[in-house]
Amino acid sequence: MKTILVTGATGYVGGRLIPKLVDLGYNVRVLVRNFERLKNKSWYNKVEVFNGDVLIKKSLSGLFKNVDTAYYLIHSMEGYKDFSETDLIAAKNFSEQSKVEGLKKIIYLGGLADETSNLSNHLKSRLETGKVLSKSGVDVTEFRANVIVGSGSLSFEMIRNLTERIPIMICPYWVYTKTQPIAIGNVLDYLIQSLDIKIPKNKVIEIGGKNVFTYGDMIKQYAQSRNLIRFLIPVPVLTPKLSSYWVHWTTPLSANITRPLVEGLKNESIVKSNDALKYFPDIKLLSYKEAVELAISRFNEKSVETSWSDSLTSSKGNDSKVAAYIKEGMIIETRRININSNSSNVFEYICSIGGEKGWLYADFLWIVRGYIDLLFGGVGLRRGRRHPFKLKQGDALDFWRVEKITKNKLLRFKAEMKLPGQAWLEYKILNKKNSCQLIQKAYFMPTGLLGLIYWYTLYPLHKIIFRGLVRAIKKSVESHEFYKD
Repeated sequence: MKTILVTGATGYVGGRLIPKLVDLGYNVRVLVRNFERLKNKSWYNKVEVFNGDVLIKKSLSGLFKNVDTAYYLIHSMEGYKDFSETDLIAAKNFSEQSKVEGLKKIIYLGGLADETSNLSNHLKSRLETGKVLSKSGVDVTEFRANVIVGSGSLSFEMIRNLTERIPIMICPYWVYTKTQPIAIGNVLDYLIQSLDIKIPKNKVIEIGGKNVFTYGDMIKQYAQSRNLIRFLIPVPVLTPKLSSYWVHWTTPLSANITRPLVEGLKNESIVKSNDALKYFPDIKLLSYKEAVELAISRFNEKSVETSWSDSLTSSKGNDSKVAAYIKEGMIIETRRININSNSSNVFEYICSIGGEKGWLYADFLWIVRGYIDLLFGGVGLRRGRRHPFKLKQGDALDFWRVEKITKNKLLRFKAEMKLPGQAWLEYKILNKKNSCQLIQKAYFMPTGLLGLIYWYTLYPLHKIIFRGLVRAIKKSVESHEFYKD
């Protein structure tokens, strides 16, 4: 079976492409700068991981050995001032090294736009990247797409968050721009089928879904699928820069990321060629409505694990790392701490918290939260626990329920308190030499504006509680204050 190289493994498209290739039986090699970011992926042990950086050419030596085809799914969005230059350097290094090592084909996913129009820097960079990749002489199949519809896609998340959060939207002129959104499943269909289909050398193929919509239409359709009433009031005064700040203030997306994206929204992105149908006649395209409802169903079905992914964390202190970020509509606070004990002791102790033992840190705040829950008709803390230090899947624990448990590795609780959204608390244990690392994650999926107000109002308290909790676990385990069976 062929060996396939995938770049952008921690990105939106790459992270969905890899498991499909693995399931199809391909040998998959993954290029990544930090392999630690892949360790929580279900496919991590099924792929070959190559540590390298496309911005450092010498680090790519040996990357293409025995590789038949490579997917180039790398694109910079942060660092607005220099992302275009960064993209071109990366593409040049990658393509030149691939030529030296005998790669046969590169499959690149770029941006859809009319090359003759006044393109934004963002779209111009996407098109120039494709040209740089093909200059080395390696065959490049370039797919061009615009809005990819799926939970987690940056452009779709912007639409989703705006629609979920704001009943009346003051919109810039780009709400009238026409585009042809495509479902993530259809994008993956094109990428995978292109491995075996004969396509002319250096062919550019434009791909889009069934419908041509304005961005305003996309917002209205999303609102309809969610049974929301939304009003759009377009105004001519919002520049791309102001629009990016507006998106930043009203959604979890930063201005640095949204500005190049928003600037690209001035350009129509409609499929003009029938090459996609010519070379891929069997691909059944989803409508925008179908794609939206498929994305929404992931949340309605509470398929949380399929939408969780790692994020870079920032260090704070010597033994604790914390990050608060938003992914696919889920607000996630992550804390990591090293514990000088084995995974069995850590797991055993975590299983004992709650009930009569309490919650280790600021217990009075947990009690207050329990009474508030009772006041609003919830279960409060009165349920306690089935056993003083043993847990099994499905157990009630105060206002939590054990959703998943894997001995010495994972414990996840789902909140059953009254909330404007859904919440989880997860503990994952990673073995290290003579110690282990405990990863504590608090997840919150807000429902509408009320959910966001709830999270950000209580975040200062949550921060204190969760920081104290993970430190209390470390202190107790290292001082051997855990139950014995």
